[in-house]
Amino acid sequence: MENRQNTIRETLKEKKRIVIKIGSSSLTYPQGGMDLLKAERLVRVLTSLCSRGKEVVLVSSGAVAVGRKEMGLVPQSVAQRQALAAVGQAKLMMIYQKLFAEYGQTAAQVLMGRHVIMREQSRINIQNTFQELLKLGVIPVVNENDTVATYELEMLSIFGDNDHLSACVAALIQADLLILLSDIDGLFTDDPKQNPEAKLISYVPKMTEELFQMGKSTSSSEVGTGGMFTKLDAARLACDAGTDMVIANGDNINNILKIIDGQDVGTLFSAHKKKDFVLADYMDY
Repeated sequence: MENRQNTIRETLKEKKRIVIKIGSSSLTYPQGGMDLLKAERLVRVLTSLCSRGKEVVLVSSGAVAVGRKEMGLVPQSVAQRQALAAVGQAKLMMIYQKLFAEYGQTAAQVLMGRHVIMREQSRINIQNTFQELLKLGVIPVVNENDTVATYELEMLSIFGDNDHLSACVAALIQADLLILLSDIDGLFTDDPKQNPEAKLISYVPKMTEELFQMGKSTSSSEVGTGGMFTKLDAARLACDAGTDMVIANGDNINNILKIIDGQDVGTLFSAHKKKDFVLADYMDY
């Protein structure tokens, strides 16, 4: 098993089209507002990947948290969260645009929702948009369109703090690798915050029902909405679509480079593309 994992880790060096998702807890402060130091490091790493010939898509959470800080308001309703998302998304993108510009890299905003995936024509349109942006060397910055979402903004988000969304994006663009950066080192045998004996699972050759049961506990983060179950669900989708996936800790942004350089970081899930894969089938919740 270890030799097989090492071999597969080595193949990550050759991955060209990469989707990187960073969660709210890894990018913003608990009281709201963006961690600019982390954002700058993230932008620097992504720009470096583009310079190495990689095609990069960033799926970024954090709009509500940034809006919360901007307005000095703790949301008490879905409508307030939508309003804060509208304020925060604009500022989030402004920060990204400014940081990317400092490194000579162009970024573009892409807002998505469930309807984009479910409708064939809109799905084709968004695929074409991604393809053209990547061809132009642009880094698409993707987020859920929280300003029009309702159910998604409650703590039962269908996209789970963008975990599921990032897997959808990876499937849409036929990405080679999906990296989920969160507030945990990877998949453990038990909740490491409750059980100090829990061990990190560094390699998952195939998703099983047992693994889903292990992920039923949710994240303790007060900022994000995605727990381990949503990450395992994202792994199922991505692997079925033919994309390898890694869950790693977003506290160290350089984990991105370590993963792509083939180092043993986080939990690696091997792709196993289904012959009859249909993305819309994974939106039926």
